[in-house]
Formats: sequence, C-alpha cells, structure tokens
Amino acid sequence: MLFCPNCANLLVIGDETGRNKWACQTCPYEFPIHKQHTSRTRYTVKDAEALQDAFNDLDHMPTAQVDCEKCGHGVANYMQLQIRSADEPMTTFYRCAKCGHVRRED
Repeated sequence: MLFCPNCANLLVIGDETGRNKWACQTCPYEFPIHKQHTSRTRYTVKDAEALQDAFNDLDHMPTAQVDCEKCGHGVANYMQLQIRSADEPMTTFYRCAKCGHVRRED
C-alpha cells in the first residue's frame, strides 16, 4: 500500500497509457512501476513465558464459567489474542482460578 507524497491519499495501480503505474486519484501524481514490489511481515505467537506474564494481573482480567481440564474447577480467567490472520477468529486463553493451568481454545 502506497500513499501520495503530495496529498497523502492512497495510490492505485493504473495502466491508461499501456504501462503500469501508481496513480493518485485526487492529484496528478504518478509513479511508474519498473519492478515487482513485495513485502512480508512474519508474526510469531507469544511464547509461554510472555503469556504467563500477561496472566499475572488477574485483578483486571474477566472470568468465565469454564471447567478446568486438570482439576475440574469451574471458574477461569481469560484473555483473547489475535495470533492468526485477521480473517480467523481470536484465540482465547483460559487460566484456572484454582490451579493456574492454562489452556487455549482456537
């Protein structure tokens, strides 16, 4: 995604002249495309220690009525993180209020 340096609007790809170019729809700015433009961003899932640190502030975390797989207690603190692509649902992490066992639900 590129933005116009003159008016800061989004540039779109145009080919009116037979050559591909980035063009602004509100001002006459054009930038010819000479090569393929790509970029990648790699995201990683938080490791277990960082997740445990996030659960340390239990006073401000919501609770849910969820049975613990380990001890059977029915109350757990939870938080949701977007660890996959935006079109996938959020991942919910539950921490048992009694034994501290953490499980995730995708």
